[in-house]
Amino acid sequence: MTSPRCSPGCRFASTSTVRSPQSTEEILHCIVQPVWVVDADGLIAYVNPAGVAALGYDSLDELRGRPGHDTIHYKHPDGSPYPGSECPMMRSRISGETFTKDDDWFVRRDGTMFPVSYTSTPIETPDGLGLVVAFNDVGARRAAERAARQRDIAEARAAEHRAAQQRIIEAADAARARLERDLHDGAQQQFVSAVLHLQMAERKADADPDGARALRAQAIELAGAGITELRRLAAGIHPPLLTERGLGAAVDNLAGRLPVDVEVVATPAKRLAPAAEASAYFFVSEALSNVVKHAQADAATVRIAADDGELVIEVCDDGAGGASVAGGTGLRGLADRIGALDGTVEIDSPPGEGTRLRAVVPLAS
Repeated sequence: MTSPRCSPGCRFASTSTVRSPQSTEEILHCIVQPVWVVDADGLIAYVNPAGVAALGYDSLDELRGRPGHDTIHYKHPDGSPYPGSECPMMRSRISGETFTKDDDWFVRRDGTMFPVSYTSTPIETPDGLGLVVAFNDVGARRAAERAARQRDIAEARAAEHRAAQQRIIEAADAARARLERDLHDGAQQQFVSAVLHLQMAERKADADPDGARALRAQAIELAGAGITELRRLAAGIHPPLLTERGLGAAVDNLAGRLPVDVEVVATPAKRLAPAAEASAYFFVSEALSNVVKHAQADAATVRIAADDGELVIEVCDDGAGGASVAGGTGLRGLADRIGALDGTVEIDSPPGEGTRLRAVVPLAS
């Protein structure tokens, strides 16, 4: 219900337009919406039962004659004073203009506060302008809106998580297929050839000792090439340097192999958990790979810090900018990798001003 409306010339305590103060109170008494009335001096003249209950009082007698602002509207939600000179309702009573506010707070008898929306309507009394304030406690509505927002956010996050998990599975399948292909076309062929050379050497051992020795030498060379290929593939899965010497050494080594100038500004002084080091290394590796492939950059920097239970990884470049997670699978894959660890990824990439990629991953306590 909206606030009581009064036509011009209406006098709250005048028998010319209203039968009596008592009859007006009887009307307001029946209104379900909380209402309070102040006189020309700003003192509370009447509060209907709904208003008395909303304000936490037991009866109208506890409110009647008290200053309206200093009783109901005297402080902000943070506890700081709310001067009467700043109160829209007091200005409404002085100016004679109706005022509506959807976002404010009133004070209960016990000092607690509750959110309200209200309309203050000036009303003439024998002594000057008074005020009728009709208000609603919007706490329940706000709680419902917060719950709805949180539900929507949770559903959106769940949907994104499912999509990210699907992308991770697809990326893992693709990586596994690529590894199988590389093994088949590389190391496996080298080892198969080495075995064949050894078999031929065995058959020639008696009849052609020199030829057998040559075949064994070739087998050794092929086996060595196969081992080198296996090491190369293993380094792509998990570089030995990362295990042996830690994140700083592995990232320095990675930066030194790239065709752009990469400065490793900082890395953690102490070893981290293997999972954290691997996550940071591959984030940096994939981010720098994107720099090389897409950024048109001359230089990049890497900063990795572990502090306050978080691992923060930043990769910046001086390239073309304009990158976004939605723009391709590379950055989306990075976001999926970090998201799987309950981390977050931020990207700042204004066109023409380079790109800053920042990941924050919680560290296990």
